[in-house]
Amino acid sequence: MRPTVLVFSGLDPSGGAGIGADIEAIAAQGAHALPLVTALTVQDNNRVYEVLPLDSAVLVRQAQVLIDAFAIGAVKIGIPGSLENAEAIAALLMQLRSRHPGLPVVLDPVLASGNGDRLTRGDALQAIRALLPVTSVLVPNLAEAEALAGAPCEHVLVTGGHGEGERVVNRWHSAGLTREWSWPRLPGEFHGSGCTLAAAIAAQLALGQPVARALELAQSYCHETLAQSFVIGAGQRIPQRLVHTN
Repeated sequence: MRPTVLVFSGLDPSGGAGIGADIEAIAAQGAHALPLVTALTVQDNNRVYEVLPLDSAVLVRQAQVLIDAFAIGAVKIGIPGSLENAEAIAALLMQLRSRHPGLPVVLDPVLASGNGDRLTRGDALQAIRALLPVTSVLVPNLAEAEALAGAPCEHVLVTGGHGEGERVVNRWHSAGLTREWSWPRLPGEFHGSGCTLAAAIAAQLALGQPVARALELAQSYCHETLAQSFVIGAGQRIPQRLVHTN
């Protein structure tokens, strides 16, 4: 039986980020995505112009059917779209955790696009904080990590893609310990790299990998998707997620 990953994420019509990126990245690991759209967006590969959250009651009904029908191996959360959706997702996952206490939940805490465009209606930080109590693996970039300093998550992987220097350094913090991975910094800017990494981590955890190995495999895969990225228009490149590295 193929492991499943329950995914909450926004729909990016450019196909570079959001739910489309999650589905591809999860499939590339050998798991199956159960995708739930939290918000529709008006965007291309560079800018986000509008965010239209889905009704939280509909989201709950969709998720409940999937939770009742399938054995969920892991959960990946992208943008909730609204505080109401974030609170509904948190409540659902509390229910799911009562049945499966060790269920991995990976959160990509997107506060804004690379250009600073908002991706959640209302207070994005408040919405993300509503999800932290059910999160086991948090995957922020440097700015997000600063905004969420002190987040009570078991595992935090701070990505260094928005930093400087010839190498990207990602730091995993867990139980007072820190481990680093270093990757060559690739030229250009990429649309959906955070989605790709978080979804791949969730898939590897659903496949039964321990956290350290899941982080390592997902980072290696994500780096390869960026190395093989392609262009669909001016601006940010699209990761080539249909690659297999394991």
